[in-house]
Amino acid sequence: MNIVITGQGIISALGVGVHDTLLALQERRTGIGTMRHLPSTHHELPVGEVHLDNEQMKASLGIDPTHEVSRTALMGMMAVREALQQAGLPCGDEPKCHMTLISGTTVGGMDITERHYATFGSSDTHLDNLLQHECGASTELMARHFGFFHDCTTISTACSSAANAIILGARLIEAGDADIVVAGGSEALTCFHLNGFNSLQILDHKPCRPFDAERAGLNLGEGAAFVVLEREEAARRRQAHILGYLSGYGNACDAFHQTASSDAGEGAYLAMNQALETAGLRPCDIGYVNAHGTATPNNDQSESMALKRIFGQAMPPVSSTKGFTGHATSAAGGIEAVISLLALQHGFVPANLGWAHPMCDGITPSMGVEHCPLDHVMCNSFGFGGNDSSLVFSRHSHAHVERPLLPDAEVKVLSQVTLADEAQLADIRQYVKPMEARRMGRLIKAALLTSLQALEQAGIDCPDAIITATARGCLDNSERLLDQLRDEGEVLLKPTLFMQSTHNTIGSAIAIRLGCHGYNITYSQDGDSLRWAMHDARQLLLSGQCKTVLVGCHDETTPLLRQMMQRLGCHDIPSIHSKAIVLSCGR
Repeated sequence: MNIVITGQGIISALGVGVHDTLLALQERRTGIGTMRHLPSTHHELPVGEVHLDNEQMKASLGIDPTHEVSRTALMGMMAVREALQQAGLPCGDEPKCHMTLISGTTVGGMDITERHYATFGSSDTHLDNLLQHECGASTELMARHFGFFHDCTTISTACSSAANAIILGARLIEAGDADIVVAGGSEALTCFHLNGFNSLQILDHKPCRPFDAERAGLNLGEGAAFVVLEREEAARRRQAHILGYLSGYGNACDAFHQTASSDAGEGAYLAMNQALETAGLRPCDIGYVNAHGTATPNNDQSESMALKRIFGQAMPPVSSTKGFTGHATSAAGGIEAVISLLALQHGFVPANLGWAHPMCDGITPSMGVEHCPLDHVMCNSFGFGGNDSSLVFSRHSHAHVERPLLPDAEVKVLSQVTLADEAQLADIRQYVKPMEARRMGRLIKAALLTSLQALEQAGIDCPDAIITATARGCLDNSERLLDQLRDEGEVLLKPTLFMQSTHNTIGSAIAIRLGCHGYNITYSQDGDSLRWAMHDARQLLLSGQCKTVLVGCHDETTPLLRQMMQRLGCHDIPSIHSKAIVLSCGR
């Protein structure tokens, strides 16, 4: 089965739409500059902002100007609209086919939360805006805006979120669980993650310089990009124009550190190797690599090592396009997927802006190549926690690895552990040292405890995959960081709080503990998170890609959240919930 791309939509610092993006890439014109919309005091930091403000986007989308909608959702709607229009959708057949929307995001509606956080505890005026905070809310808003999606979900694996959304979309179509999938990601700049990254001291005060010896960090960006995926035969049947093929993909975990990559780039190497294997391609078949290339000292060195392990002396042209767009974090994989497709369609290699000095033991990036026919392009997205993903796009169809479901197979529950009482958290000391436990938030402790106990009961040292479901992630850390921003301003924020605030912190902490380099993904779709996680696990097992999968459902509330939810009419909210399930496949 061939998965084709029939639509693409994008909004970023380069402009609104595919045409503006292509023109900027070909003219080697960066979108990074002085912030104009984000209400931050850090004007010394260059950013890649979308030029439109929220009111302009609402007007373009036909949304009531009095309705407060998160910037993440608005940019997502803009990009999805363009992708659907290019794909010729809706075309009148939607009731006959199953359409799914998959979006990657981490900040979700954080921009709205920041705007009203100071009044959440004392006033009901803006309390309904709390419902936009969660990642899944932005995806639901996007799906409802269009009105014809049968299902939607949100992937939150930090900077690889959108790439993993595209991978999931392909897998749903391959399994017959969807006919058309619109997949990608959307992420707005917020004070929360600008200051979070700044606390890690990895933001450059100049335009970023990926793979340069004098690189000093990244520039944050924002935006959204989505692609329309469907079966080739279905696309041809409705006479859709085929933009390219998603021929390969890989998802692996570095299992090294929450914010740093291993020296050898193990997770990146495994993801790229898996993408090549899925595509049925050799390294020499790849004509261009759109690198993750954040311009941080750690990433560019680690990614260089992984690229050398894959390609050896036959390195294809490699460039990072973050010098154009900034690092759009969870949306980056979608934005760079569209850029990779544009390179494939128009036969050029985008320039690696800002490069001047060769790295020691690093790759030498391309400064751009025009009139360069490409058959296969690789696109890398690597996230915090070592959530590494790689995509391969091809100009023409070719034979690739098929993964039929195993006959007469059934999924079995080997063990299941639920945290019944918060007092049980003390048991974590059976598995980790007291000093290490003191540095962990309570949700990380709960997730580790239930996961390790479930694996112990199942007699498994390390699963083949780790799949996490969480609606809010480590909420306590997020709230404490918001408290700091409110009370102390944008100075001296604690990096540990930010490091443990991303939703995929949970799954990556388990992978790091176990040394698990396998498939790793996090679903953040409110009450549907576990449903999606279990569906994914079953698909991995029934297709023979995994023999054992650890699924976890982990969430916490805080006193402030419980108070606000009760005022909204929601009661009986547990302070913490943690469940771990070990699954296997048998006959």
